[in-house]
Amino acid sequence: MSTLAIDIGGTKFSMAVFEGERIVDRESHATDRAGGRESILDRIAIIIDKWKPRYCFDRCGIGFGGPVDFERQRVVLSTHVAGWNDFDLPGHLTKLLGFVPIMDNDANAGALGEALYGAGRGFRPLFYMTLSTGIGGGIIISGDAVYRGADSYAGEIGHLTVRPDGPECLCGSRGCLERMCCGLWLERDHGRPVSELLRDPAFVERYVVDLALGLKAAIMLLNPARIVIGGGISKAGDRLLIPLRAELRRQITAWSRARIYVVPAELGDDSVLYGAMALANRCSA
Repeated sequence: MSTLAIDIGGTKFSMAVFEGERIVDRESHATDRAGGRESILDRIAIIIDKWKPRYCFDRCGIGFGGPVDFERQRVVLSTHVAGWNDFDLPGHLTKLLGFVPIMDNDANAGALGEALYGAGRGFRPLFYMTLSTGIGGGIIISGDAVYRGADSYAGEIGHLTVRPDGPECLCGSRGCLERMCCGLWLERDHGRPVSELLRDPAFVERYVVDLALGLKAAIMLLNPARIVIGGGISKAGDRLLIPLRAELRRQITAWSRARIYVVPAELGDDSVLYGAMALANRCSA
């Protein structure tokens, strides 16, 4: 029996087939923002139909790039792709799969993946931040326990205000960490690809100030044993992480001995897929 894992993000969506804890098939495609929800769902259906003759799926996990009401198993919304408001994604996929999938937001799934199979192994509490088209956070308190809060909104570090007089975010507030630091806005504000911006040391020196302001809140509130950063921007590696760690040391309250242990995701683009697999396996056990 095989596990289907789905990662729906603002820049791309990926799907993988797991046999046990090993990926045996995988596809990724650019997210068609103009085509909205239906474009993504149509492509997912095509891939499922292609894989069905080859694999016997008995479970499916989904990491969705936006707020998810975990108890109700509904997408709350996407600020990057239209059409997802209050959508029953597991219900929709049940018609294609013949069983009910399990869904969480992509940051929670990424946190679970890195906690169990990646850079977070052996570190609890763990804070995971996805730094990509948007910004999200996931918290693993102990073992494989995702902390979702009272209403599934824990970890939303992207919408902490770091610049109260800053520009308007897609959420309606001003100066959110996501508005100042995510890939979508970096490219719009600077007119250059993020990969190019992050090769400029002067830009990175300015950029990490706001990024550290957000992470400082997580460090002071949660005191995690390790922070893992995933998502496309994290691929800048030491060009980003060395200045970020230095800025965090400048910002962290002088008396605090909280750890500033920030590392890149070990699973790369597959953190959410591994987390979705783990979520599906644990919920079906």
